[in-house]
Amino acid sequence: MKYYVGVTDNNRFKYLAQLQPDEVNFWQPGGSQTFRAIPQYATFLFKLHSPYNFIVGGGFFVRHSFLPLSLAWDSFGQKNGAPGYKIFRNNILRYRERRGNVEEIDPVIGCIILTAPFFFEKDEWIPIPSDWSPHIVQGKIYSTEDKVGAELWDEVQARIETRYILDEKNNTVGVKERYGREYLTRPRLGQGAFRVLVTEAYGRRCAMTGERTLPVLNASHIKPYSQEGPHAVSNGLLLREDLHTLFDRGYMTVTKDLRVEVSKSIKEDYGNGREYYAMHGKKLFVLPQNILELPSKEYIEWHNENVYIS
Repeated sequence: MKYYVGVTDNNRFKYLAQLQPDEVNFWQPGGSQTFRAIPQYATFLFKLHSPYNFIVGGGFFVRHSFLPLSLAWDSFGQKNGAPGYKIFRNNILRYRERRGNVEEIDPVIGCIILTAPFFFEKDEWIPIPSDWSPHIVQGKIYSTEDKVGAELWDEVQARIETRYILDEKNNTVGVKERYGREYLTRPRLGQGAFRVLVTEAYGRRCAMTGERTLPVLNASHIKPYSQEGPHAVSNGLLLREDLHTLFDRGYMTVTKDLRVEVSKSIKEDYGNGREYYAMHGKKLFVLPQNILELPSKEYIEWHNENVYIS
C-alpha cells in the first residue's frame, strides 16, 4: 500500500493542530502541477520543515484541484491553516514571490484536500525515516512493501489505531465508534470538500443554465445538511446563486428524470419570474460524467416532498 509524506509549513501545522478541523486544504502555492502520488483515501502524512524533522500527523486524501485563491478560502476558510484571508493570501504570495511568480489579483493554487485529519502530540512525533533526503522540498511516496515504509507505517498505525481502521489490501480507511465497535466506512467529507467535488463534477458550470462564472456558482445540497443530508456529490447540484436560493426555498426543484420544475408560487408571491419559468420542463444543462455522482433519486424525492412548493 502506498502513502505519502508531505512537507508542511510549521506555522500552518501548529494552527491546524489547535483548530482540530474535520478537513484540511493542504495548499500548494503553485497552480501547475497535479498531485497524483497516491489514490483517493490513501494516507497523507505531515512532515515539518527542517530543523523539525518529524512526522506530526496527517489525513486521508480526497482530491487534488486547482482553485482560485479566493475560492479556496471561501471553501475551507481557517481549514487552510490561517486565521484570516489576508494572512492566508500573504502566506501564498510570499512563496510565489520566492519562485519568481508575478503577483496576481486572484492566483490559482494547488489544493490537496484531506479529510479526517489527525495531529500527534509532541511526545508522539515520529522521526523522519533514515532514507529521507534533506533536498526533498515537497514530499515523498512510501510503500508498506518496503522495509522503511513498513516500519514507518507501523509507527503511524500505533498512534491512530484507536480512531481509524486502515485496510492496506483494499486501500480504504474506516472509523471506530465510541465504544470500540468497528465498522468499515470512509470518513465523511467536510463542507469544503463537498463544495469542491460538486464544482468539479459539474465541470464548473451551473447544472440548470451552464453558467461558467465561478464566483456566482454554489454547491447546493438537494437534501439539506441540517436535515441529515450528507456531503456527497450525489446529494449536490452546482447552481447559480439565485437558482440556489430559489431551490433551497422550494420555488424550484428537479424531477426524477432530471428536468427543472418551477413553482407557480414565484409569480403568485412576487408577480414575476419569467426567466425562471422559461427553464420549466427543460433537462439539466450539465450532469456529472461519473454515474455514481449523478443526483440521487432518493434525495430528489425528499426535496420534492419536503421543500418544493407545488
